[in-house]
Amino acid sequence: MTSKSILNLGQKFSVLIVDDDKIIRRIHKVLLNKFGCQSHAVENGKEAVDLYVSGKHFDLILMDKEMPVMDGPKATQELRAMGVNNMIVGVTSRGLDSEKQAFTEAGLDYCVQKPLTSETITSLLQELAKKY
Repeated sequence: MTSKSILNLGQKFSVLIVDDDKIIRRIHKVLLNKFGCQSHAVENGKEAVDLYVSGKHFDLILMDKEMPVMDGPKATQELRAMGVNNMIVGVTSRGLDSEKQAFTEAGLDYCVQKPLTSETITSLLQELAKKY
């Protein structure tokens, strides 16, 4: 895939960024926008669940692990229980495999280190494109 087609790949995807860190939300939003993704950001898992309850839909959810109100594993479990089957990617600053494994078991498709990089976003968008 050429770099131009990778950059255009995101144009058809909407992404929900769920993170309590304002700076991380901004970094991820800027990176996703470079790929042409439509992005929306919320501060905790409850806000993400509430968006889906209200009828919103996103192709990809980037879910932080540790947040106030509702953490990433709980929000992921609730979204999956509601029938949300789109890609949910855990994004954590925790590098321990055991912590990533526990988060993944909540219903994630993948778990990656934050902040995201262009390479990680490229890989995720390519995976997402295979599903559509």
